[in-house]
Amino acid sequence: MIMISILAMTAIVFFSRYIFLEPRVPLKLNNHALRVLSYSSPAILTAIWAPIIFIPESEGKLFISYQNPYLLAAIIAGLLVWKTGNVLLSIILSMGAFLFFNLYLFS
Repeated sequence: MIMISILAMTAIVFFSRYIFLEPRVPLKLNNHALRVLSYSSPAILTAIWAPIIFIPESEGKLFISYQNPYLLAAIIAGLLVWKTGNVLLSIILSMGAFLFFNLYLFS
């Protein structure tokens, strides 16, 4: 039963993406639908990173403090991307900052 569920979910995900990505399928979206869909990526990414940064521990409480290494590293990453525009450099430096905060300052 589990294998059937996995295969069914795989088929649903594959075909839902195939319809929009295959150029030979004559499906075109209007401008309003395209504009609405342009917000889906930032919304999904925010849903992923916000709980990690603001609720880092398993306690389930909001943790906005200067002692939160996740929040400090995220602020550094945001500032670096804003100032430099280099995403790879920002990721590497903010990961280094997170490691420093986590191992040395807040251990």
